[in-house]
Amino acid sequence: MSGSPYGPSQGFAGPPLPPMPSSPPPAPPDAWRATAVALLNLSGLGLGYALLRRWVLMALCWTATAVLLLVAVPADADGVPGAALAGYAAVLLLAALHGALAGLRTRLARPAGAPLALLLGVLLLAVPAGGALWYRNAHHEAVEQALLDRLDKADHLVATSGHKSFTAAESDYRSALEVYRDLAEHHSGSRAARRLPDSLHTYYTTVGAAYGHQEYCDAIEPLKYLRTVPDTMPKDQLGSLARWPDDRLAASLYECGAQGLTAGGTDWDTRFGDLLNTFPRSAAATKVPTALDAAVQRAEKAVGGSQPCTAVAQLRDLDTRIGGLSKSSGDADGTLAKAAGRAGRSGDAGEYACGVDQYKDGDFEAAQKTMGQFAAGNGNDENRARAKKIAIAAEVAQTLPKAGRNLPTTASGGSISVTVKNDSPHDITVLYTGPVTGSFTLKGCGDCKAYTLADTLVTGFKPCSDSGRNYPQRTISLPAGTTYFVHKPNGGSTASPASDTAKLRPGYIYTECAYTTQTFGSGI
Repeated sequence: MSGSPYGPSQGFAGPPLPPMPSSPPPAPPDAWRATAVALLNLSGLGLGYALLRRWVLMALCWTATAVLLLVAVPADADGVPGAALAGYAAVLLLAALHGALAGLRTRLARPAGAPLALLLGVLLLAVPAGGALWYRNAHHEAVEQALLDRLDKADHLVATSGHKSFTAAESDYRSALEVYRDLAEHHSGSRAARRLPDSLHTYYTTVGAAYGHQEYCDAIEPLKYLRTVPDTMPKDQLGSLARWPDDRLAASLYECGAQGLTAGGTDWDTRFGDLLNTFPRSAAATKVPTALDAAVQRAEKAVGGSQPCTAVAQLRDLDTRIGGLSKSSGDADGTLAKAAGRAGRSGDAGEYACGVDQYKDGDFEAAQKTMGQFAAGNGNDENRARAKKIAIAAEVAQTLPKAGRNLPTTASGGSISVTVKNDSPHDITVLYTGPVTGSFTLKGCGDCKAYTLADTLVTGFKPCSDSGRNYPQRTISLPAGTTYFVHKPNGGSTASPASDTAKLRPGYIYTECAYTTQTFGSGI
């Protein structure tokens, strides 16, 4: 028979099967798998979590990477903040450690196996490494561009400052120089630093532009400033620029001083002094003595012109200033001292012409003083005798202005006798001018006294008329014409000078009498 005795629908009943588990049982520990998950998480993409099917944790890794990219890209000169880098590194390390622990006993999603995942993790480490390399290059370029921008701004600041005066632009020049110095000292390998020589050359020519325009006085302070630049800039950056201002400053000091000397300026000696002390061996310094000699010659020539007093004042000033230069500069060969001495002597001699000019202009007080100084200081000068006469006439003219109409001569004597008596208790000086000019003194009259005003009003009042008195007197000979007399008391008398105008004619004998009242009087 065929078939089963139990029937076709029945089968063998074995033991019952155990219930199915709710999740796969833990895999045996696998270090290679843990390492693979850790390496995959270090890529920053959370791929280790993807193989473990930990989707939320993978999303967190992607979020951390996206935040870092938002902070870092595009790359700029400031770079990524340190806190962001530290935070991201902490996230990667935590992901790697946690992924290693989770992968130690968790099977990977099919079809990946531990060897393949490990290989993939090693390969994917190139992602953060490549990103770091790319970012480093991008950051370097951003730094270069930032430095170039700083250099361009400094160059532009220099260019715009060139349209201002140095005083107004100095602070901007210093700001630009600070940029140049920072690039030279702290970014010497940058493209901006390689452009520095051209920028510095432009800087020097812009600051010192006044020299190129032949504005020598305006060029002095900028050029002095440029001489201080080597104190702050590396020497290898400046090269020949370090000496660029020297010859230009020397030339500017000379030209500015020479212009002031010719135009009657007040600071030419300061310019020459700076030149002689700062650049004593320069070509410009050798021209100073010649310029000073020429100035002395011009002033000497001007003494004979229309303004001799101005010329004398110039000679006095030259004497003082050149003498000061001689002392301050050393004047090894004595050329400056010689020029000063010549100016002083010419100034002394020129006082005579000055006094004559003052007299002719009616400035009798100044003429008296000038001629008195000339006569006292030039004992051997041929004009001394006449200078003394002019001083006398100038003093008379201060009381009798008509006496100053004509310049006195050195003539003396005449045919008309004039006797001057002193009816005053004071010593007096008698000054006279006219066809001849002179002066003399008379002692006071011992028996005389000052008259009261009432005495002078009495009818018939006539001083010097007491025959019993021995009046001090002196007789002089004068030519015919008008002579102006002034009697002035000597010593501590407070009496005022008295005056008289005498028109002398031949055939007469004249007497002048000096007496004292409340004011000083005289008469013929």
